[in-house]
Amino acid sequence: MIDSEVLQVTLLVTNLLDDQGIPYVIGGSMASIIHGMLRTTMDVDIVADIQPEQVFSFVSGLQDAFYADEQMIQQAIQHQSSFNLIHLSTMFKVDIFIPKKRPFDQQQLNRRIAEQIGPDTDEKIWVLSAEDVILAKLDWFRLGGEVSERQWRDILGVLKTQQKALDIDYLKQWAQSLGVADLMERALEKLT
Repeated sequence: MIDSEVLQVTLLVTNLLDDQGIPYVIGGSMASIIHGMLRTTMDVDIVADIQPEQVFSFVSGLQDAFYADEQMIQQAIQHQSSFNLIHLSTMFKVDIFIPKKRPFDQQQLNRRIAEQIGPDTDEKIWVLSAEDVILAKLDWFRLGGEVSERQWRDILGVLKTQQKALDIDYLKQWAQSLGVADLMERALEKLT
């Protein structure tokens, strides 16, 4: 279960992205919680394909509730990097990642799934598929020097929770493409 305050802050951003027609997908710890095991989170990670001409209206839509730096967002788009938003009343951080041009980043947006946010509402958010959560976390684990126990626990948690529903061929194919096939095999071995 995701903390209601975290969810409310996330919805402020995702509803704006939806309203402005900006494709997005939630990843990171929130996606791990949805597909895997419960843990605390200090921020939310969103991959959002924001275009330069959308930045002004995006920042305008956030201005009452968030600190957002328009110039930083434009630079993140230009460099295909990331920027963050700070929710002013809670100081909760939302990290927005601009998708790179590699096929996997585009694939994450194409395979996103709509998840209902709670039993008492029809409201939904776009979340990474379980397979893409695993692959993205393997990629981050490798980039981070393979030392983050939290990343590795998230990977194993999603694998164990979703193992009967996972597309193993898809996982192996994209792990090879991302250069993390050895890590994928190591994680899969933990299931047996």
